[in-house]
Amino acid sequence: MSEAEPTSDDLTGKRVAFLVAREGIEQAELTDPWDVVTAAGATPTLVSTEVGDVQAFDHLTAADTFEATLAASGASVDDFDALVLPGGVANPDQLRTDADAVGLVGAFFAAGKPVAAICHAPWTLIEAGVTEGRTLTSWPSLRTDIENSGGTWVDEQVAVCTSGPNTLITSRNPDDLEAFGAEIVRTLGRT
Repeated sequence: MSEAEPTSDDLTGKRVAFLVAREGIEQAELTDPWDVVTAAGATPTLVSTEVGDVQAFDHLTAADTFEATLAASGASVDDFDALVLPGGVANPDQLRTDADAVGLVGAFFAAGKPVAAICHAPWTLIEAGVTEGRTLTSWPSLRTDIENSGGTWVDEQVAVCTSGPNTLITSRNPDDLEAFGAEIVRTLGRT
């Protein structure tokens, strides 16, 4: 990052949507970025395919439940400054079959707002048709899907792509959460 590029770790007033399915969310990929943006002063909102409890997992073991207070069908990109897509295998697989969730992802790209996706979450990006010409990282098994959608896959802790209408932040897995969270805060601090 150049010294002339402004950044701020104070995200007071920023609003971040976390979009998840009803179950299968990798808990650490939801809670770690949530805690990071909250600590920086932003206000996160849990959005799902329906309002109500969502089930997180620690890999394949059921973990905690969290309350989604907003349905994707009622969410407006105008109410948020950024979007975070946690992973888990089942979570993005379910999201990509929900027209409202896919539409919300597309709306963030159309509005030029930052989007962050980790692990298997790029499946939802692919379904939204927003990966062509973009550089992403992900869980390794998504490489072919990303490349088939016109994206470039890289094996990096965090990939930041600014070659499209917005900043796209992607990471591979829970081991990358520290870098993923730091980049979300850095990017939001510049918006």
